[in-house]
Amino acid sequence: MKLKAIAIASALVLTGTAWAATVRDEPIQPIEPAKITNPGMVELGKKLFFDPRLSRSGFISCNSCHNLSMGGSDNLKTSIGDKWQQGPINSPTVLNSSLAVAQFWDGRAADLKEQAGGPIANPGEMAFTHDLAVDTLRSIPGYVAEFKSVFGSAAIDINKITKAIASFEETLVTPNSPFDAWLKGDEKALTDRELAGYGLFKESGCVACHNGPALGGTSFQKMGLFEPYKTNNPAEGRAAVTGKDEDRMNFKVPTLRNVELTYPYFHDGEAATLEQAVDVMGRLQLGRKYSEQEISDIVAFLKTLTGDQPTFVMPLLPASSNDTPKPNPWQ
Repeated sequence: MKLKAIAIASALVLTGTAWAATVRDEPIQPIEPAKITNPGMVELGKKLFFDPRLSRSGFISCNSCHNLSMGGSDNLKTSIGDKWQQGPINSPTVLNSSLAVAQFWDGRAADLKEQAGGPIANPGEMAFTHDLAVDTLRSIPGYVAEFKSVFGSAAIDINKITKAIASFEETLVTPNSPFDAWLKGDEKALTDRELAGYGLFKESGCVACHNGPALGGTSFQKMGLFEPYKTNNPAEGRAAVTGKDEDRMNFKVPTLRNVELTYPYFHDGEAATLEQAVDVMGRLQLGRKYSEQEISDIVAFLKTLTGDQPTFVMPLLPASSNDTPKPNPWQ
């Protein structure tokens, strides 16, 4: 009798394990935790991500526009750049960005490594040059020692800088959202209202673009299929890269992971709330006018996509030397 009880208990455990390991067959897949294979590289990249000395003013860091305390964005319509100038486009979240087919709204960078070098040399953002950024890091003894430890050589160049930053950014994934729990079989993870919102999200056709683990980031789509999108923002979308007029207003589909944290929405930041964003997307992209209840249900679903935010010890940046350029945000 005792052996039979043990056998039944073992069977239940095995069944439960198999059930928990089964992922629902949906157009969206769970986010998996990051696997860190080179912690030294990641730690160096974290320091560089937070270091404002990579900017001309000594005041702007990667985290300025991709604030990890604010969903990996800055919650502004467009970011603040060098000399307090207004940036040309809404800052996309850095969270889960490693899952995207390309970087930037127009996809001009193939990967995170290439993207990391862009803002440093952009006159409207960090407004430095790659050479000056390298010279600045070479003037900091702590960085020289850390680059030698990570790369096996004290030589510092932009390739190593961007590789380290990208390695850190690749760890910025957000698993374990309520929706992920539901995908993995937890029937109690979502409420009836949230499930209704997801059902409407699928039935409406939102998943045609917002699919995969990141619910987006894997394609470029025209903004304004059923109605033209009216904006004063000068961004041309994919056309700025390809030079083709048919790519005008084609933007990379943004991820919907953690979307409740990354307001305002769209490339121009003109949708202040999720409700506004859902209404506009329904009309312009799907040719559908959602009711207030439908919008409320979809928003309830979207809020289940907030996962575990990156947690880590804030980096202690190495001290400047007498030769390191001094910060001057008012120049």
